[in-house]
Formats: sequence, structure tokens, C-alpha cells
Amino acid sequence: MNRNLHSTEIGTLGESAAWHSDDERWEAVTRRDPQADGEFFYGVKTTGVFCRPSCASRQPRRENVAFFTSADAARAAGFRDCKRCQPGGLPRELDIVNRACAALDADPQQRLTLAQLSDAVHVSPFHLQRLFKRVVGVSPRQYQAAQRGAALRDALKRGADVTRATLDAGFNSPSRMYDSASAELGMAPSAYRRKGAGLTVRYASAPTSLGFVLVATTDKGICKLGFGDDAAYLVDELRGEFANADLLEDPQRLAPFIAQIDAYLRGTRQDFDLPLDIAATAFRQRVWDALRRIPYGETRSYTDIAEAVGAPRAVRAVASACATNPVALAIPCHRVVQKGGALAGYRWGLPRKAALLDNEAQHARAISSDEPGRTPAATKLDHAA
Repeated sequence: MNRNLHSTEIGTLGESAAWHSDDERWEAVTRRDPQADGEFFYGVKTTGVFCRPSCASRQPRRENVAFFTSADAARAAGFRDCKRCQPGGLPRELDIVNRACAALDADPQQRLTLAQLSDAVHVSPFHLQRLFKRVVGVSPRQYQAAQRGAALRDALKRGADVTRATLDAGFNSPSRMYDSASAELGMAPSAYRRKGAGLTVRYASAPTSLGFVLVATTDKGICKLGFGDDAAYLVDELRGEFANADLLEDPQRLAPFIAQIDAYLRGTRQDFDLPLDIAATAFRQRVWDALRRIPYGETRSYTDIAEAVGAPRAVRAVASACATNPVALAIPCHRVVQKGGALAGYRWGLPRKAALLDNEAQHARAISSDEPGRTPAATKLDHAA
């Protein structure tokens, strides 16, 4: 490892609202500023270790320090994780975000401002906003909006009329609900109440290396593919989403789909042949199509996807589209990460996202070493909407 490299030779650090230069980053290190954690990392050339800015270890000399945008960049330069501050994980950050989510979950109808939420978890609004988005993938405001959308869906599934569902979900007025209904439901509220009516949905579940997988199909294609720790919970969730449909457990008919998923998780298959039957707004469909074009073994940032769909300022909307993806793996939202390479939210859990990316990376390297010059094929899917 060449530890004499300057940080600008290793990689360009992204713009930050508080740490624009190496001098400012060094100041954050000398202060052990916890608000700088996750914004950058520093490596110590004399020890070969890299740390968070807030690390309590003995501080190095400035001339022995290099800065990095991400933990992966530090590792690529030959540095190893500090055992004291564990820069490769998010223990402290996850605790803060978990407490923030708990505060938001306590009363979904209450609208907390960013200032109120930051007071509840004892960090600054600036730090909470950046940390929440990095870990969850959306802002606290978007998280609350998603809660209202979920409450709206639940009320409509229970058969409540649209006015009652609006009030139960915490919308201030029917007009505000209708403004966001298409984004949250993919259709008008009245149509959502009929979701599944007249359909026959066949499903099957099976154990995998990521826990249980559930696959559900209509006559047109797969309408749901998800992971969980409990098969019964996955089936109950399916019943809630397709309350008006005829649900039939049919493992024999869905065995070929399950086999494809198993082969993919074992690394013997890099693409899918799974017809889909999913509803989405036009924007979400564009995002999902862009996700399917990410090659096996590679990742893209939310910013990359926003630019790919021709809406470079719609990074938050891209994150929301990833979070509402109903078919894991078939639409590989797990391949979308933060701009610095950090993992963001994943509908089926961050540990599963990390396992999927690690699995793909290992098998992609094996493919490259076996067949030099070969590029892993992008996911190929037939889509029936």
C-alpha cells in the first residue's frame, strides 16, 4: 500500500455543507466532531488504519492523515477498519435514526417539524436531516408522508370510505390527500379500494439464505416478491394488500420462479426471466426500468438514477420509488446506494441489502477472473403492467 498518497490523488471528496477543504476536515478530526461522522473518513498512514472523525483513539500528526469520501475508498487505498470506532458500520448513527423513527411512529397523525424531531433525539437539525437521509434513504418529512400513505392504504383496505380514510391517515383535508394519492397508491383512492377484486393471486413461500421468500402472481405475472423472517407474516401481508382477491397457495406452479431465485442467491444465475404484473405511476415506472438496467455486481447512486431518468433534481423521489418496489431482486433496488457508497434504506432490511451486494460482488469477480473481458449481463425481464 502506498500511504504517501495525498487524498486528492486517491479520490475526490464530495461537497459538504460544513467541510469543504482538508483543513476544515482536519479541524473536525481534532475536535472529534460527531456531526462529521459519515461525511468523510480519515486514514493514518503510519498505522494503516482509518477512522471516523469522532474516533477517541490517539490523534495522529496531520502529515500522516489522508481523507476519504467513504469507507470503501479507504479500504481500496489499503487502510483497514479501526476496531475502536468501527467506521465500516453505523452503530451510533443507527441508534439516532432508530430513535427518530420511534418518535415519528409514536403518533403517525402528528406532524413533527425537523426542529422538534432533532430536540427529541438530541442532535442538531442539520445533522439529523443528513443522517436520516443517509440511513433511511428519505428525509424525515418524506418518512412521515410515507406513514400517512400507509395509513391511507390500510384504511382503504379495511373498507373505509375515502373521507374517513383521509381523516384516519392524518391528512388535513381531502384536497391534500388527493394531491398525494397517486404517488402513494399508484391510482385513485376509489380504485385502490377495489384492488384485487376479481383477481386470482397464486403464491408460494420457501426458505432461502436471506430468510423466507414469498412470490405471488396473477395471470399476467409476478405481483409481489418479498423477503422476511417469517413465512406466515409474509402471507398475512399479501392478504392485506390483495384483500379482495382470491388467494391460492400453489407451490407447484410457482416452483420455477422459486428455483430462479434460489439459483440467483447461490450465484449460479445472474439474470431473471420473470414476467411482472405491477402498477406504478409513470415516474416510478421509469425509475424501476432504470434499476433493471444496473448490471449484476454493480451499484448506482440515487443521483445516478435520477439523472438516468432525466430528472436530476428528483433524488428524493427516486429514493421513494426504490422504497415502494414490490418485487425484490426482479427490480434490483438493492443496487442503489448513497453517493459516497454507504448503504441506505432497504424495504426488506439493510442486512439483506448488504448480503445481496456482497454476494453479487463476489460472483461478479469470479466471472471476471474466469472469463477476462466479460461484463456481467444486465437483468432481463419481461414486464406486463
